[in-house]
Amino acid sequence: MSRITTDGFNRRGFLKTSALIGGGLIAAPYLGGRASAAALKTVNFSEAVHNLGYINLYVGMHSGIFEKNGLDMKVSAAGGDTQTFAAVLGGSADFAIGDATMAQISRENGGPGVVVGTVVQRAHYFGVSKTMEPFTDPMALKGKKVVTSPEPNTNYSVTKRMVEKAGMKLGTDVTIVPVNPGTEIGAMLAGQADMAVAYQPSVAAAEAQGSKVVFDFSNYIGPFCNTGIMVLPSTIAKDPAMVQALVTSFEEASRKTYADPAFAKKVARLEFPDLPGDVVDKAIDAELQYLIPAQSVITKPDQWANLMDMQLYLGNIKGTVKFDEIIDNSFAEKAIKQLG
Repeated sequence: MSRITTDGFNRRGFLKTSALIGGGLIAAPYLGGRASAAALKTVNFSEAVHNLGYINLYVGMHSGIFEKNGLDMKVSAAGGDTQTFAAVLGGSADFAIGDATMAQISRENGGPGVVVGTVVQRAHYFGVSKTMEPFTDPMALKGKKVVTSPEPNTNYSVTKRMVEKAGMKLGTDVTIVPVNPGTEIGAMLAGQADMAVAYQPSVAAAEAQGSKVVFDFSNYIGPFCNTGIMVLPSTIAKDPAMVQALVTSFEEASRKTYADPAFAKKVARLEFPDLPGDVVDKAIDAELQYLIPAQSVITKPDQWANLMDMQLYLGNIKGTVKFDEIIDNSFAEKAIKQLG
């Protein structure tokens, strides 16, 4: 897994970089009946990091929703937000899910990128610690070390903004320790930091080892397009039926996740077989309790505004591409109408 550094491969520089990082295909057992493979459209799909914020994707795959809509999903984990959109830009993926700011940056730099749906509707991060007590005032982090993924990953961004909005200075009042995405908890447990900013199921696994959730980013930030479905305009023009089938599948899978938590837990156990089942179940309970997976695939203006406000504050975007210019909700609206 490549490490992203601010001096080598940053938000503004990634558009000029063609590095594509592949991951392993999801190969967990399938829970539904299979359609004829010959009749399905192959979709190369890139996820930023394999995690339970994306439970809607996994529910859709294991329930046969994507296949029912004519799609054969080939999913790989890219290793971070930058890499997953790079896969779309480079042509190795038809769609990507990750920080949709990547599409915004691309557009602001004269490149392509459209967001056709939301997969994670709130910041799916929790502050986890084995030494700190729960807090609501970010000033509790003064003098502390916090481990996140490297910039430009979203957990770095939300942490940086929270610290600076509280009037503290990074590197002086609070130190961020960057590690490879998915290894935040391990670094905290090893004593490299006082708190880790991580996602499920790593959070539940840390709790099982004696750590506790000390901060909730989902309610701190509110509605937030944490993860969007990104695609190129050329793909939409070439195969709008495939785009519609994918967005419709996500809408149906989103509804099934919330309607049938027991099935979501069964899927999650298959996707993370190395974790104890009760840990995975607890992770799904937290995901649904905090309304982190999207309840509908449609991207709402307040979700997008909160993401853009954060990125403007951090100086990662100019804000020159407006909501209606980068968000195409037509597929989501059609899916909602079709599903009732």
